[in-house]
Amino acid sequence: MADMKLTTVTRTQGNNQALKDGTVKPKTFDFDFIEVNPLIDAFRRMVRGLEFDICEMAITTYICARAHGKRMTAVPIFLVRAFHHGAILVNTKAGVCSPKDLEGKRVGVNRGYTVTTGVWARSILQEEYGVDLSKITWVLSGDEHVAEYVPPSNVVPIEKGKKMADMLVSGELAAAIGVEIDHPDVKPLIDNPLEAGLASLKRNGHYPINHTVVIKDDLIAAHPGLAAEVFNAFAESKRLYLERLKAGKIEKLTEVDKVHQRVMEIAGDPLPYGIAPNRRVIEELIGHALKQGIITKPVKVEDLFAPGTLDLTA
Repeated sequence: MADMKLTTVTRTQGNNQALKDGTVKPKTFDFDFIEVNPLIDAFRRMVRGLEFDICEMAITTYICARAHGKRMTAVPIFLVRAFHHGAILVNTKAGVCSPKDLEGKRVGVNRGYTVTTGVWARSILQEEYGVDLSKITWVLSGDEHVAEYVPPSNVVPIEKGKKMADMLVSGELAAAIGVEIDHPDVKPLIDNPLEAGLASLKRNGHYPINHTVVIKDDLIAAHPGLAAEVFNAFAESKRLYLERLKAGKIEKLTEVDKVHQRVMEIAGDPLPYGIAPNRRVIEELIGHALKQGIITKPVKVEDLFAPGTLDLTA
């Protein structure tokens, strides 16, 4: 019988469905699932108030939070991965014919500068297209989850009373990252973005991590085996999902399921957990966080994750 119930926030999706429906149960505790919609509100509540025992968390939000001393530690579970070539939308009348044309212009970023999608999208502009990120004025539609964070000088808040989508349509912004809009004057900056992402995966292993899972430090200190048990529960849930996906037993495939299928054709496991199979991409993300001013000094991969989980893989 489980000794304790731990409040847990994680979005219901294929790889954690078996946890949410109770098919997979930990041995020494129970997940007490709390639904938070939108999920990003849970990130803010966890960072600012440690409201939950276990919480899904955007990985750059977590890296930034750790840099500011927030009392939470991740386990190397990476629930959400995505390609971000399609996250950058451009106004077709803004004179942007290539990514380099964004230099000298104002580009919107949905929510905060530390949002993971924004970090990865800017890294694509820099690494694949040679864009000088310092020559762009980044306009934010919201504030940061980590209230203490101070962004670089070329990052500014949106003008009061304005909406990012409207500014993109009007041409006040040449482009924007992470917004959803259907308008004839707005299109993805990078053509065929999913294929561009998959090509990058084939070329150099580029497969961004978006979300991890964090646990309150006080719980980890009080229960040394907890982090590993959390890892193993999420790993078993993922295993069951991948079995169903490979066997064609998922009746209604989501767009995420379809991307996982495409990644399986190239890399095998579309959702590797653990430090070892993800070290390169985590180090890459830390590097981008440094270059973009998300953090001010480097951090070791092992320092981001809980003792007892450093050698686990799934």
